[in-house]
Amino acid sequence: MPSAVIAAGDADLNPAPELDRLGAIAAEVIARARGAGASAAEVSASVQTGLNVNVRMGEVETIEHTRDRGFSLTVYFGQRKGSASTADLKPASIAATLEHACAIARHTESDAAAGLADAALMATQFPDLDLWHPWPLSVEDAVLLAQRCESAGLDVAGISNSEGASVGSGSALEVYANSHGFFGREHATQHSLSCALIAGNGADGMQRDYWWDSARTQEDLMDAAALGRRAAERTLARLGARALGTRTCKVLFTPDTARSLLGHLVGAVSGGALYRRASFLLDQIGQSLFPAHINIIERPRLPRGPASAAFDAEGVATREQPLIENGVLKRYVLGSYSARKLGLASTANAGGVRNLIFEPGALDFAQMLDAMGSGLVVTELMGQGVNTVTGDYSRGAAGYWVEHGVIAYPVEEVTIASNLRAMFAGIEAVGRDLDARGGLMTPSLLIGAMTVAGAE
Repeated sequence: MPSAVIAAGDADLNPAPELDRLGAIAAEVIARARGAGASAAEVSASVQTGLNVNVRMGEVETIEHTRDRGFSLTVYFGQRKGSASTADLKPASIAATLEHACAIARHTESDAAAGLADAALMATQFPDLDLWHPWPLSVEDAVLLAQRCESAGLDVAGISNSEGASVGSGSALEVYANSHGFFGREHATQHSLSCALIAGNGADGMQRDYWWDSARTQEDLMDAAALGRRAAERTLARLGARALGTRTCKVLFTPDTARSLLGHLVGAVSGGALYRRASFLLDQIGQSLFPAHINIIERPRLPRGPASAAFDAEGVATREQPLIENGVLKRYVLGSYSARKLGLASTANAGGVRNLIFEPGALDFAQMLDAMGSGLVVTELMGQGVNTVTGDYSRGAAGYWVEHGVIAYPVEEVTIASNLRAMFAGIEAVGRDLDARGGLMTPSLLIGAMTVAGAE
């Protein structure tokens, strides 16, 4: 279960003065770096504040207030690079960080790919992406909300215990600046709610499951009591789980588990894996990897998007662009360094992808089950058995066995295996149930054949 996001402690925080202060620090340090002999420099500075509350069985377990600061500096002496950082914004700490970064750069080897992103790629337009929604949440109100969420789950017949409920609310103010003259400012909030419950007893078997939600504004969060009941329903549905005998069958990934498949794709087409030649998708631009009905597009300027930004971690302007179009890989995922290593251009992905959306299909979940007929629905994945060099895939799983389009019984202690290339090409149907709670957004995905290994 994702931990609750660190949260904003001051709901009335006006971001402008703090952003101005961070921007002034960044400008001064860049000027001082140039004065110290650096040919180029870049600075990231941030302040994050938050409140996080956890309750279990109605009692408060933890209350956490946070206020974190970060400052990182990279300097270039030609193509020799030095980086240093501090969690303290005091002048003495920043001066020491500058000194350390310059000392490192003077003693490192020259790297032909090192340097700032190209000046021509810097963002020049900064639209309001509607990311700033502070929550006037007191500790008392946060506790009551978490208790309401957990209580609603515990009230469902068959739930025997709880691992707790969490409420979090957080804000982040960030500035990125470089010696091209680029100054970018971002301010965003993120709020979360989660609950984990237990059903059954030791004699008859116990099961655990959870549910969670995350949003830029508290108004977009799922109702707390409804979320607790959802966690309870998921937990109860796992009672009586069985193992399966080894077989080859269709596998349906629910949206929250399908997200990991999109993550494996991103990892395999990311610059670091490619220039190290550690990816099964080397030299695949222009090749069909998915069926022709599949489209995956990045929308980094989506209003209230969980990963929205007008510029990447190097100041490069973000833009809407396909990753997969009609099944074909259209590009890689690159920052400036990996792009230079590959002889390509940055795709504005320094720091990762932003709102990468696996475009949903037309079928609801019941229709996806009907399209599958018989097979395994995967609701949980365990382990890290994915080799991005070969594409080999093997992970522990739990979920439900389906017969004739209807869920027959819950399943646990199985392993699902295939190869990612075969899995991508073997997607037979895409649901319309898009899970938009994170920067990788996926619907349910039906894969035509995988090996399911379990008890014989």
